[in-house]
Amino acid sequence: MMFNLLAAVGRFIRATFSFISYTINTLFWATPIFILSVFKLIPLKVTRKYISMALDFCASGWVSVNTGIQKFFADYKIHVSGDTNLSKKDWYLVLANHQSWTDILILQRVFNGQIPFLKFFLKRELIYVPVLGLAWWALDFPFMRRYKKEFLAKHPHLKGKDLETTKKACEIFKFKPVSVMNFIEGTRFTKEKHERQESPYQGLLKPKSGGIGFVLTVMGEQLHKVVDVTIYYPNKIPTFYNFISGRLKNVYLHVNLHEITSDLLGDYANDMEYKKRLHQWVNKVWLEKEQTLLRLQKQAEVAK
Repeated sequence: MMFNLLAAVGRFIRATFSFISYTINTLFWATPIFILSVFKLIPLKVTRKYISMALDFCASGWVSVNTGIQKFFADYKIHVSGDTNLSKKDWYLVLANHQSWTDILILQRVFNGQIPFLKFFLKRELIYVPVLGLAWWALDFPFMRRYKKEFLAKHPHLKGKDLETTKKACEIFKFKPVSVMNFIEGTRFTKEKHERQESPYQGLLKPKSGGIGFVLTVMGEQLHKVVDVTIYYPNKIPTFYNFISGRLKNVYLHVNLHEITSDLLGDYANDMEYKKRLHQWVNKVWLEKEQTLLRLQKQAEVAK
């Protein structure tokens, strides 16, 4: 009983210092990011390109220090397998299953310096998050406003606006390599959501092709490969507190690379055949991901 109490206190202290370190690191790198973001307002493409590169350098520095914090306070081992022949000079569409907020920190740690800095599509409302909202804007994270079918039925004049927003958000990506990140399940996995969806996949929610459909419509000819990442947590999916307190010990991550062929290009908003074809491709990827999850589970069990 006393041992468990001391262990819990130790984890709380570790989590507290870890969180404080993350906060200090975020504020430290936010300062040059905010200063550089002012120069983004200069309406010259060349200026914006180099300012964007400097901003990405700051973001990579932030991730590197975060990795150091993880190793010092709550280190965990990442078992990476698959095709990791990647380049910082290429354009990628990155897909992954989504189980926890820690997925983002793990993906940043694994791919930092290996591919261009990950850019996540964010809901437009997140731009108002203190400090981070402005930082995300400065780093060219695309902010999306997606309209539901019911809303468009009442406001038909807004049809196509979401695609226009995507085009505008991705304009900067034409001038330098980028990794566009998308969790195509649309939300984090839970057993309750899995049951409610009646998902046919073990350990996965149903994938949605709309997000990557818009990206491929706008940027398909620029993007070269799909980086398909499968994340598996032995024991249980960690909360953020589990992560910063050292409860997470192992993570298994597998990478598959897919070429972006002509079949994956089209007009998602207006071409129904393309929409159907992309949806079939996404389902095929998810079936393969289900098998990968099962292999990673067996690998983790053997390693115990």
